[in-house]
Amino acid sequence: MTPRIPEFDYQRVAVGDIVLNVAAGGSGSPVVLLHGFPQTHLMWRHVATDLARDHRVIVPDLRGYGASDKPAEHDRTTYAKRTMAQDVVDLARALGHETFALAGHDRGALVAVRAGLDHPGRVTHLAVLDVLPTLDMWDVLRGADAAVAFHLYLMAQPPGLPERMIAAAADDFFGFFLDAWGTGPDAIPADVRSEYLRASRAAVPSIVADYRASAGIDVEHDRDDRAAGRRLTMPVTVLQQDWGAALGYDAAGLWSAWATDLEHRTLDAGHFMAEQSPHEVVAALRALLTRRQDRAQAGRQNR
Repeated sequence: MTPRIPEFDYQRVAVGDIVLNVAAGGSGSPVVLLHGFPQTHLMWRHVATDLARDHRVIVPDLRGYGASDKPAEHDRTTYAKRTMAQDVVDLARALGHETFALAGHDRGALVAVRAGLDHPGRVTHLAVLDVLPTLDMWDVLRGADAAVAFHLYLMAQPPGLPERMIAAAADDFFGFFLDAWGTGPDAIPADVRSEYLRASRAAVPSIVADYRASAGIDVEHDRDDRAAGRRLTMPVTVLQQDWGAALGYDAAGLWSAWATDLEHRTLDAGHFMAEQSPHEVVAALRALLTRRQDRAQAGRQNR
């Protein structure tokens, strides 16, 4: 039996020309949670159930992942983060929410950032878990240090070879990251790990297409935004491992160039922090969701 987020309802929601698999629960102001690689919406199971105590929590599988549709890569835009961000905005609207808070991990964080840049009037708060903006990511991964991100370079190649290579040893490939990026064997239970492998094995072409977009059209969109001076204007919280110390860059400084209202924190939780340290992630999200309100209240008290 496929694992599910307890007490969440599941539905398939049409957005544009695709259908997304969506889990939703709770009531209150809406929060959308976007998963990373090589995972599905299940990575948010602990965080989602906590937030659902006082929020409407919406947890989709991204296009190309999990039980959502996996359209063929017709052109460079099919898996552009701009396209995937539009999916999220359309999903929220289809569920009755014109504005919403948004949190993303890994690949989902890149989609979330693009949603914040393209739809600033729709995203009220933004949380980013353990990535850099696409443009900065490629800039800091240089020389021998780039070996830690070999999969980025493999999946950046033209269609054909990457898909065949990964499909030939899919469980080994995706399982490598589940093992290497975790902090222990207990963070991802056996049934959830099995589901991640099954879902990824069934989505090799679309996962590769998602990564290929991040080496092409996504970079172009980031460059356009940087040249135009566009920034994230909503409250933004970034939670990361201390990759900056390991690879020699100032992560907080890179993010401050993209966000006007930024809180940046490093955690010792490992990459899969929503599964490994859900209480820390929930606390950070709850603080983010009240940040503008708290600062407005403090401003009134100081008048």
